[in-house]
Amino acid sequence: MNPRTWRRGKSHLMVGLMMIAVIIAILPLLFILGSLIVKGASSLSVAFFTNTPVPAGETGGGVLHAIVGTLIIVGIASAIGVPVGIAAGLYCAEYPGSKLAWVTRFVSDVMNGTPSIVVGVFAWTFIVATQKHFSGLAGSVALAILMVPMVTRTTEELIKLVPGSLREAALALGYSRWRTSLTIVLRTALPGIVTGALLSVARAAGETAPLLFTALGSQYLSFNPNQPMAALPLVVFTYASGPYEEWHQFAWATALVLILVVFVLSMAARFATRQRFSSGG
Repeated sequence: MNPRTWRRGKSHLMVGLMMIAVIIAILPLLFILGSLIVKGASSLSVAFFTNTPVPAGETGGGVLHAIVGTLIIVGIASAIGVPVGIAAGLYCAEYPGSKLAWVTRFVSDVMNGTPSIVVGVFAWTFIVATQKHFSGLAGSVALAILMVPMVTRTTEELIKLVPGSLREAALALGYSRWRTSLTIVLRTALPGIVTGALLSVARAAGETAPLLFTALGSQYLSFNPNQPMAALPLVVFTYASGPYEEWHQFAWATALVLILVVFVLSMAARFATRQRFSSGG
């Protein structure tokens, strides 16, 4: 066989295998999204987003309490987890040889693989058991613990991509080390860091197990994070395990809303990445 024909045949074979792998990877996602749209879209309405749940056996109601609870819990978790993760990642990247950076990197890798239910039990032990009541704040702390390792490792890897010539130029102009790190290095890597932060927020918004041990859930609309609060993942769990068919429909619709929230955050992350490359970074 002609060598050129043989190489071309191997190239076509590998491209074909990769295309099959891509199809296998996206099929489950398409099936999940299709199932949510088919079974949940019919229950979506204006009342679904503006009303609170009705007593069992009655028709109607909505998940306004869960939407508000999710925004509060994830918002507080982001306010705690994102700055801590960025600061830890910046330190690990700027001082890679220190023992503290090695320990931080090792702990982050371990925490990235830790099941979320373990974090939920930890938060229950040190917050819920201490305060003697469930609360949205405890749920926020649990989600922040899940967000920190992901933001830390993402920040570190992105800061490593910043050219060393930028640091040298800033130091040559008289900038101090800390000012160079914050105003030059961190600013250059910021679009990618925002991407990592948004992806960690999307992951936290979909977590259920930590909230079962901390926020617990509620049937009422609440703005007080020191009290039990509802969240979209908790509503999906509650309605899906309930005995009524209408609850099951609500579970599908709530899961669809949750997927849409994650989709919006992912698109925001891609937009931030596109801005980075379009600016020549």
